[in-house]
Amino acid sequence: MRPPVLAGIDGSERAAAAADWAAREAALRGVPLRLLHASPQLPGTVVPSPALDRLQEMGDQLVQRTVTEFADRYPDLEVEGEHADDAPAGALRSAARDAALLVVGTRGTGGFEGLAVGSVALRTAAVASCPVVLVPHRSGTFANGASVVRGTGQIVLGFDAQRPVGEAADFAFSAAEARAVPLRVVQAWALPVESVSPRILVVTEEDRATWEDQEVLRLSDALRPWQKKYPGVTVDSDVMLLHPAEALLNASRSAGLLVVGRRTEPQATEGRLGPVTHAVLHHARCPVAVVPHAG
Repeated sequence: MRPPVLAGIDGSERAAAAADWAAREAALRGVPLRLLHASPQLPGTVVPSPALDRLQEMGDQLVQRTVTEFADRYPDLEVEGEHADDAPAGALRSAARDAALLVVGTRGTGGFEGLAVGSVALRTAAVASCPVVLVPHRSGTFANGASVVRGTGQIVLGFDAQRPVGEAADFAFSAAEARAVPLRVVQAWALPVESVSPRILVVTEEDRATWEDQEVLRLSDALRPWQKKYPGVTVDSDVMLLHPAEALLNASRSAGLLVVGRRTEPQATEGRLGPVTHAVLHHARCPVAVVPHAG
C-alpha cells in the first residue's frame, strides 16, 4: 500500500483547515488519509493519572469524530486515525517516517493572537523526514462534500539554477501535473560582484539586461530535465532582481501552493530551516510545502 498523507489534528479551526487540505491531497494521490492527535503538554513533571486518562479519552473522541466526519465528506477516501500520548512535535515526527506527506496548520490551539507560525509547525517542518505542508487558516476551508480541486491555483517553486534541488523540483512538477495547473518557477538574483566597484558608479540598463539574460538562460538550462520528465506541465519561468524571500512571497499571492526546499542536517537533531524558508513560512498566504533534501 502506498504511504498515506498524514495530518495533525488538535480540535482547532486551523488544524481542521489543514486536515481538509490533506484529505483533498490524499484523494488526489489515491492514498489513505491518516489523522493523528497528540496529547498537549501539561505543566509540571508529574501529571495525575486521572488527568492523563481524561486526555486520552478526549483525544480518542476527537479522532473518532474527525474520522467519521471526513469519511462522510469523502466517501471514496480511506480514512484512519489514532491518538498518541507523546508530545505533538515528537508524535508527528515519528508518524511522518511512514508517510508520503505531513500536513499541519501553521498554528494549533496554543500560542497567542497574532502569532503566525507555532512551535509545533516549525519543528515538524524542520525535522520531518517527508515533505511537510503548512496550511494557514486564512487560506480557507471547504464546504462539505468538496471534491478534489483541479485547474485552480498555480504552483510556485523557489529554485536556484546554480544549486538545483531535485526533490523540491519533483514535488512541484508532480503537484502541478496532478492538479492540471501551471507551474511558476521563481529564481531570485542579485547584481554580480563586479557591478560594485570604484570604477563603476552607475549600473547601466544594458549591463543589467545582459546579466538578467544570463540568469534566464541558466534557469532554462537547469529546468530542462524536469520539463522533459513532466512534458504536460506548463512552466512559467520568472527571474526577479529581489531578495529570495520577497520574490517568493510576491509570486505566491495568487498561488495554490508554494514549494521550497529544506536542507537536511544529520548532525543537527533539531533540523534546519534556512532564513528564506523561515521568512516564507511566517508570511505566505497560501499553503507552503517544505521539501527536505540532502546537501
